[in-house]
Amino acid sequence: MKAKDYNAKLAKMTLDELKKEENELKAQLFKLRFQQATTAMENPTQLKFVKRDIARVKTAIKKLEIAQQAENA
Repeated sequence: MKAKDYNAKLAKMTLDELKKEENELKAQLFKLRFQQATTAMENPTQLKFVKRDIARVKTAIKKLEIAQQAENA
């Protein structure tokens, strides 16, 4: 999925959905790191893409939290 499409998808998610997505990506990253340590990976760049997706999700979470704080203040 292209970054632009993924960011648009994240913008539509709620805070709980974003946190769930982050946990799923972290689990996927753990599996990939384990696979890298034990066997040869077919696509080692996949680690980089998962890390970037985690960063995108964390950014979206932070944006939502800041928006909620601005509404409450």
